[in-house]
Amino acid sequence: MQAAIAEASTRTSVDFDYLMAQARVESALDPSAKARTSSAAGLYQFTNQTWLNTLERHGATHGLGWAADSISSSGGRARITDPSMASAIMELRYNPEAASLMAGELAGDNADYLQQTFGRAPDHTELYLAHFLGAAGAREFIAAHAADPGREAASIFPRAAGANRGVFYDNGRARSLGEVRDLFAAKMENAASGQGGFGSFSSHAGGWGAPVMQTASAKASATPAARPSMAQVLTSTFGSNTNSGSAPAHVASAYSKIARFGL
Repeated sequence: MQAAIAEASTRTSVDFDYLMAQARVESALDPSAKARTSSAAGLYQFTNQTWLNTLERHGATHGLGWAADSISSSGGRARITDPSMASAIMELRYNPEAASLMAGELAGDNADYLQQTFGRAPDHTELYLAHFLGAAGAREFIAAHAADPGREAASIFPRAAGANRGVFYDNGRARSLGEVRDLFAAKMENAASGQGGFGSFSSHAGGWGAPVMQTASAKASATPAARPSMAQVLTSTFGSNTNSGSAPAHVASAYSKIARFGL
């Protein structure tokens, strides 16, 4: 897992410590993790829509053009245009290399957005807020926190709070923006030091489940199931002739690149 995250950090120029901490928070480093109350899955708990949107934007950069070319967006929603590709595309969320690369790209997108908005680089807590609430939600949170950190966070994010009471409430008492931020900061610090993710939020272990969220946290299983490599996914999708003349040229090219990388 560490090797996949390190490679993604290098190739996306996103801080390794952040990506490692995020993976610990999201899935406890279990690439087979699946949320119970949302579509979130894999090492970084990508929901269906966030996965498709990110893969469409950045897949081609990392040899996944065959997947990106099969995704189309309209009206803010992404969909797979070729049903025969659906399983292979969504299965990539469970591949540590693919998931780490897309997590790095998404973090980079969020960091750029927040940098442009506030004129400074976001810290790890703010970057995770963008992962948790979406970039626009993080922008609203950071601005509101700067204006009044004592304001109840749930009053600004009612849908998020309804789906994540363990984050926005403490034994029924609404947490302030400052308290929510401190909660995330502590979780990221603990994860960076090798401790677990959101297990203490027992009422939401296994997934957030609100449309406003981009991802969902999930508890790791005791023995993560083995998942196929990207090369194996391509082979299972296009058959054993993937690297011969019978597969589409862009697929054969992707297979060759992925096989060389050992993914």
